[in-house]
Amino acid sequence: MHNTIRKQIFEQIDTDYQKFSSALIPTNENILGVRMPALRKLAKGIAKDDWRTYLQTVNDEYFEEVMLQGLVMGYVKVDIEELLTYVAKFVPKIDNWSVCDSFCSGLKMTKQHKERVWSFLQPYVVSENEYELRFGIVMLLIYYIERDYIDRVLGLLDHVQHEGYYVKMAVAWALSSCFVKLPDPTLDYLARENSLDVFTYNKALQKITESMRVDQETKQVLRSMKRR
Repeated sequence: MHNTIRKQIFEQIDTDYQKFSSALIPTNENILGVRMPALRKLAKGIAKDDWRTYLQTVNDEYFEEVMLQGLVMGYVKVDIEELLTYVAKFVPKIDNWSVCDSFCSGLKMTKQHKERVWSFLQPYVVSENEYELRFGIVMLLIYYIERDYIDRVLGLLDHVQHEGYYVKMAVAWALSSCFVKLPDPTLDYLARENSLDVFTYNKALQKITESMRVDQETKQVLRSMKRR
């Protein structure tokens, strides 16, 4: 099964896309250059087949092989507890922002199991590993920016203390999403004393002011809040 799937991956290699992807993901040198629609199509087929055997025997040599595993988990129909066991085994394999964010976007079962997944995420949002932490943060920003969770989300983001660039950018992205969806509690958080470092705080303000969903008057207020 592993050899068959690797052959299918290699058949989809696009050398021009490989150059493009390598520039976007400079932390990885094992990118073949397979476009996401092709990987998603392959993932859907695996999810309808013996996906458990696939996940237990798959190779991690190439970026696309790791990405494909994450995509498969987003398509399988399985009990939440079983899925989370596979998620827990997969997260340590994440070593770039692209796999992280695509994986999180696919875990739509979270919407039906909010509290269970919230509990599952807690060790990740305090992890010292850059990509485990980014995984936790991106999961928060995709699935938990809503009124019932906003105070808890802001509290968790405020406690993130990590020097990793991809963590800082995830926190800034999360805060900008919080502001667009729930501006009042987010502005209150940004305006009061908080634990954000200068880079992350200012990057969050920048991302908010770049949004087309924020009015000009509010953008002016936010620009005046920039830290020096």
